[in-house]
Amino acid sequence: MTAVTEREYEMVVGLEVHVQLKTRTKAFCSCSADFGAPPNTNVCPVCLALPGALPVLNHHAVELAVRAAIALECKVHETSVFARKNYFYPDLPKGYQISQYDKPLAEKGWLTIGELENKTPVRVGITRVHMEEDAGKSVHDRYNGVTAIDLNRAGVPLIEIVSEPDMRSSAEAGAYLRLIKQILSYAGVSDVSMEEGSLRVDANVSARLRGATKLGTKTEIKNVNSFSAVERALDSEFTRQVALLKSGGTVSQQTMLWDGARGETRPSRSKEESHDYRYFPEPDLPPLALDAEWIARVGREIPELPDARRKRLVDEYKITPPDAELLTSSAGFSEYFEAVARASLDPKGAVNWVMGEVSAAVNAAGVHLDEFAVRPADLAELLRMLRDDVVSHTAAKRIFARMVETGKPPVQVAAEEGLQKVDDDSALAGWIDEVLAENPSEAARYRAGETKLQGVLVGLVMKKSKGSADPKKVNQLLPERARGPS
Repeated sequence: MTAVTEREYEMVVGLEVHVQLKTRTKAFCSCSADFGAPPNTNVCPVCLALPGALPVLNHHAVELAVRAAIALECKVHETSVFARKNYFYPDLPKGYQISQYDKPLAEKGWLTIGELENKTPVRVGITRVHMEEDAGKSVHDRYNGVTAIDLNRAGVPLIEIVSEPDMRSSAEAGAYLRLIKQILSYAGVSDVSMEEGSLRVDANVSARLRGATKLGTKTEIKNVNSFSAVERALDSEFTRQVALLKSGGTVSQQTMLWDGARGETRPSRSKEESHDYRYFPEPDLPPLALDAEWIARVGREIPELPDARRKRLVDEYKITPPDAELLTSSAGFSEYFEAVARASLDPKGAVNWVMGEVSAAVNAAGVHLDEFAVRPADLAELLRMLRDDVVSHTAAKRIFARMVETGKPPVQVAAEEGLQKVDDDSALAGWIDEVLAENPSEAARYRAGETKLQGVLVGLVMKKSKGSADPKKVNQLLPERARGPS
């Protein structure tokens, strides 16, 4: 018999995505849900599970959860039920989590991953979207030999998005997660920050022979803190499972932890089944009853989602689909672009500057776009100055850099820095003569007929003038000044 190779096995992936909803307060009490407060300060009798404290459901959390479900093409149920999910965890004060089980908020959604690796788009089913509360946080590395507990996060409202096992590679899983993040960000449901824990992923993976229809035994990977780490963890765990199957072994259903430093998964505990959690309806909360018209209104109020925005940008601004794809990777950048494009009447210039200088400056400063010093109206004014030949492209970049530093409008920066375009022949001739004198070798070669040096010499004139020289006139005057008096 021929040995089975790794290529003859297929990866099967399903993902569970936990998303913190963008509410001011927690799911069942009025404690702040903000990130970054001192440990154990955003707590009260309800989220500490003190005797006699009763939960009261956060209305805004319900609205955001419904918005997320509709954005993911799910059917929202008019009646859903909260349940107690019983398990012990040190930072779960009640000893159970309020979640939803057999009657979730929404089911049967889907999204389509765009073209990957020259394959056709992949439709991924979404089994369910349900509401639940978060647990607290265990801190293992702050105090030597001691685990600290911070309960600020306990009770923060979450949704869990459970996919069907429809993904067949780590790349598809990564694309699915990036699309989920993008959609929820556009919908205003969450800030979807993995760094702050408002988006967390549990990845279920199994291996089976290609062509098989029966699912293999899955493992669940936890402790994954980035999308790229999810992809690496899936590949590592798939390789481990295939090696085990090829050697005649069997895969055990268990929870795995991802060790990014070693690039490997390792067992944590046996994987629980639903009966291990002893679900039963939450006695302190009645069924969640939603009016059909209210659900429809929430759906109508969802902001424009990425796919619709991409198509509109192409139609309205006549930009290319690849440019639209780049712009809509972030709701903030696409909105910034539109503001610049409308005010400048230069969509192509707006694309180039927003995805070039603006993106680089925002990343370098490490700020959110809404904190960026250069307002869209000011960038639009700079583009108009470029179009009207008030400043050169070189000067525009210098002006933009000063705008980033100071927040000043471009006209003011140009005036203060002397960067408005100079087309006066005498001023240009002075700069050209200085450049020729300072670079005698290049000047001599240029006079001897090495015309490719014209660009070099023009560049030196632009540098000497701090970008204010009119490059067209410099190009016209340079041959004459190089020849000298006739």
